[in-house]
Amino acid sequence: MNPSHDLRVLVVLPAWNEAAAIAAVLEEVATTLPSMDVLVVNDGSTDSTSAVARATGHATVLDLPLNLGVGGAMRAGYKYALRQRYDVAVQLDADGQHDPAAVPRLLAALNDGDADLVIGARFAGTGTYVVAGPRRWAMRLLSSSLSRIVGTRLTDTTSGFKASGRRAIELFARDYPAEYLGDTVEALVIAARAGLNVTQVGVEMRERAAGTPSHNPFKAAVYLGRAVLALAVALTRPISRRGA
Repeated sequence: MNPSHDLRVLVVLPAWNEAAAIAAVLEEVATTLPSMDVLVVNDGSTDSTSAVARATGHATVLDLPLNLGVGGAMRAGYKYALRQRYDVAVQLDADGQHDPAAVPRLLAALNDGDADLVIGARFAGTGTYVVAGPRRWAMRLLSSSLSRIVGTRLTDTTSGFKASGRRAIELFARDYPAEYLGDTVEALVIAARAGLNVTQVGVEMRERAAGTPSHNPFKAAVYLGRAVLALAVALTRPISRRGA
């Protein structure tokens, strides 16, 4: 990996109906990470997300014709990063939960070792983010299982805050799952089975800048079931090979 100041970095924000938050998020990204390019993947929004993002002047906007989910939006982002020859693609939430100031730490982890994919992890000694009940049980189960698959300790395998190096971009541009939790759980399995090196750095997550969180006891229980199913599906996938 090149020194960080030589890297061409693309910040990718998958966005679905985030008109209320995205302008402030893009302003913060532009202020905090002025040397990095930004791509908003408008995931079939039915509100003014695309228009608001374009009006800021801080990002290129890619409009998908229908809602594909985070995985589908991110695959489009990785394809764009590959075609434009970026060295790193950083996934950042469009709702303000991810702090752009933490991006240099993710890039440093790519530079300092042989990592191909760096996760910005809650529950890694940074911040006070708390999850309880079935959702927390699911996260612990996934983290334990995926740590064994990846070969290193991971504490937050459902985090969408990630930095992908060139090899990961090439892999994810052609093979990135769109199913529920596929962009996190299944993507890690795909990366590990393709021989990519995965690591994490601790980050502090924030509350949504706008909108309403979808957490309640019923949805937490559903999350638990879906998380276990996502892991099972990931483990049945054929092994990906670079260049295939």
